[in-house]
Amino acid sequence: MREPTIGESATAPANSLQVLQVPEWLGIAGLIHGFSTRQGGVSSVYGDGAAADLNLGFTPHDDRASVLANRELFVQQLLGTGRASSARLVTLPQVHSNRVHVVRSPGPTVDSGDGMITDEAGLLLAIQTADCVPVLIVDRARHAVGAVHAGWRGTVQRIVEVAVEAMQSQFGSRREDLSAAIGPHIGACCYQVGEEIRQAFAERFRYADALFTDSPVGEADSTLSLNLAEANRRQLLDVGLAGTSIHSLHPCTGCHPEQFFSHRKTSGRTGRMMSVIGFRAGAY
Repeated sequence: MREPTIGESATAPANSLQVLQVPEWLGIAGLIHGFSTRQGGVSSVYGDGAAADLNLGFTPHDDRASVLANRELFVQQLLGTGRASSARLVTLPQVHSNRVHVVRSPGPTVDSGDGMITDEAGLLLAIQTADCVPVLIVDRARHAVGAVHAGWRGTVQRIVEVAVEAMQSQFGSRREDLSAAIGPHIGACCYQVGEEIRQAFAERFRYADALFTDSPVGEADSTLSLNLAEANRRQLLDVGLAGTSIHSLHPCTGCHPEQFFSHRKTSGRTGRMMSVIGFRAGAY
């Protein structure tokens, strides 16, 4: 696919708020989507003081006012208006599960989970990540969307498959109308795991061996790495999406600390990015 587009906000601070978007989706009428980076916000607790961060999560180290201001900036950039409100965002407590909720109204969902779907225009489904794989899904025919948070636990429980199947059962989505985007995440280059995780995948996926790489680090030792994005891509294929309808934004959150938050690279002291999708209210 072509490189993701990057939008810059005229209202953001000097370090320019950036949003990654899928070029192939820009022509879908009424669709709003974007993957945030850490650049362009007002938070100051995670960087070196040289530039402010766009932390979009209510983390223990940042103050709530800064996060709310960041969310307003981010939604302004997505909607392209100075009157945008982050009240449109729908979030949920993420718990590394395969629970997917149908969303019908704005505001935080009541129950915890790691996926949301909706066919209601005006709602912006928002998943937070700092290494895990965000997956956005759109049904251009029925104007329905989904957002998934896929860490290794959710991935091994097939959460993206659950989300697509929920869109099919709830909204009548057809696989030929569905497209998915895999957003910035920690790559296999930076994601070392234990043998127990390989075993968990091997018990559930026929292609598990293709997801892991053993890299020698000495005469007797090796490092085991997991490709989470490939695991989710294969699940999307298994549930019926065409390969040409699955788009990947390649930056590794671990390799690019200047652009993304990474939980693993900072031992957990980091902010959160957001991956957002929805259809504009009044578009249909």
